[in-house]
Amino acid sequence: MVIVVVQVLAALLIIGLVLLQHGKGADMGAAFGSGASGSLFGATGSSNFLSKSTGIAATVFFIATLMLAFVGNRHVSQSGGVMDSLPAPTAPVPTASAAPGVPEAASADRSDQIPE
Repeated sequence: MVIVVVQVLAALLIIGLVLLQHGKGADMGAAFGSGASGSLFGATGSSNFLSKSTGIAATVFFIATLMLAFVGNRHVSQSGGVMDSLPAPTAPVPTASAAPGVPEAASADRSDQIPE
């Protein structure tokens, strides 16, 4: 459960960091007033800091994914089919000589009554 929480948080962090990064065409947008937001990390530092943070978050995400795959496939598979794992029936199984609803005298062997 903890691994799933770490993976979801890493995924949300990756989404946020990717959306914060400037694209290659951001220089044209900076001419119209959006260039002041990059001054927080310096002129060239914003791409390096955000790129490293995204790489770390992606590494955490991939490690969590591998751990989930390992934990999910760790169970031991049983040899045999699905029907082998069912419990044995507790009710008695009717035999062929006594059909349900037919009295015992009616189902008895009648070879002695055959005329010769």
